[in-house]
Amino acid sequence: MHELSIASAIVERAGELARADGTGAVSAVTVRVGELSGVAPEALDFAFEVAREGTALAGARLVVERVTGRAYCDACAAEFAVGMPPFFWCPRCDRPSQDLRGGRELEIIGIDPASAPAS
Repeated sequence: MHELSIASAIVERAGELARADGTGAVSAVTVRVGELSGVAPEALDFAFEVAREGTALAGARLVVERVTGRAYCDACAAEFAVGMPPFFWCPRCDRPSQDLRGGRELEIIGIDPASAPAS
């Protein structure tokens, strides 16, 4: 399960970003995951729960924004949702496209600091 190594990298990088912002703990990490990235969001969520233990993200939750695969057809200037590669067929003109515009994302897009406990 390669999602565990990805989750570990997310925890490490989110911790670095939190420290750079002067944040001691993180309550949530938001990531964008493209449907063509090869990452299963459910497996990533499970792996994140394992990887966060004993870190500044121990109580954090993972928020996954799923990104649909999209391609662009040069022949008819249409952008369309795609399935799995290797070819993306334009539903408007029935021609193949190799211009992938989205769906391979795997990136941290936000970190929410944990609120300080009430005294």
